[in-house]
This record gives sequence, C-alpha cells and structure tokens, in this order.
Amino acid sequence: MADSRRSFTRAELEGFRDAEVPDLLPGAGQALRLLFVGINPGLWTAATGTHFAHPGNRFYPALTLAGILDRPISPSAGMSDEDRDHLRARGIGITNMVRRATARADELTAAELREGGERLRATVRDTRPAVVAVAGITAYRNAFGVRGARIGEQDDDFEAARLWVVPNPSGLNAHETVETLARSYAEPARAAGILH
Repeated sequence: MADSRRSFTRAELEGFRDAEVPDLLPGAGQALRLLFVGINPGLWTAATGTHFAHPGNRFYPALTLAGILDRPISPSAGMSDEDRDHLRARGIGITNMVRRATARADELTAAELREGGERLRATVRDTRPAVVAVAGITAYRNAFGVRGARIGEQDDDFEAARLWVVPNPSGLNAHETVETLARSYAEPARAAGILH
C-alpha cells in the first residue's frame, strides 16, 4: 500500500488538464466481474495515473468498508503494482466515461458525455464484465439520455451486463458518506459475486 501522500501545486495540477488515465482491467485469463465507471479523471488522478486518487475521494475507503477489498488502498500518491494486482485478482476493473482530465466533472460538455457513453458501451462489449457500476447519476442521465434514472440497478441490461448507477464518491458529493457509499457499492459487488 502506498503510504506517502504527494502534494501538488495548482500550477502542477493544471499541467495535467486533458491528460488521460489508462483503464485498470484484469489481464488475460482473469475474469472481469465488476467494472466501476468514473465520470472522468480529475487532475489529481491524472497527476498520479491512478483512478479516484484525490485524497478527499471516498472510493477506496468505501470499497474497503463494504468488504469489496480485503485490505485498504491509499492511492493519493499513486497506486502500487501490488494494489492494482489486488483489484484485478478480485475481478474489479475501473474506467472512465470521458477520458480527458478536468478539475471538475461539470467542465465536460453534453456531447463529450454522450460520446463517452458510446465509448463505454464499446469497452463493455470488449471486456464483458458481469456487472457495470456507473458512479454518478447526473453523468449517467446525460450520457444515455435517461432523464428519470435513479440510483440503483437499472431495468435494462447494458451490453449483456447488469447495470447499476451508484453515487459519485467525490468529496464534492456532500450528500454521501463513506458508510452510505459502502452500502451502495456492495449491491453491484454482490450481483457480481465479489460479496456474498
């Protein structure tokens, strides 16, 4: 587990605007059970090359509390190869709807979200996860034109995968806590066979 926390100046972070972070996907011979989908990388994520890496993001603490991970991961300084291997071995992948990094998700255009939705469909067709969990209801609604969508499992399958929309773990989402996120993330993890 990476223990050291990096710090960046605002100017350093701005240097990562529009950068991309590679998907974290299981390797050959490893099943992809659960694909978590972020909206897009934040600047801290781009700077460290690690999904959901901002110190204020509650993604990994929620996964640990839910039992989806059996050990804590602290990615704010960047994720170790051991951490990545742990996620892959659990059948967990991470991607983003939109690839380019911004300071805030509200900087994305409606067209980018729709294009990102199509890219996500292609990723799911290629990787064939059992379950997809999109983290962010507003982004999901905008990407797929499903205005009435609610948090939870969606009625339609998603390229043959079961689909959940779960709350965004960003610290900017003040309506959620690590505990409420853990409960929300446990549902798709159970459906994917990661939790029993």
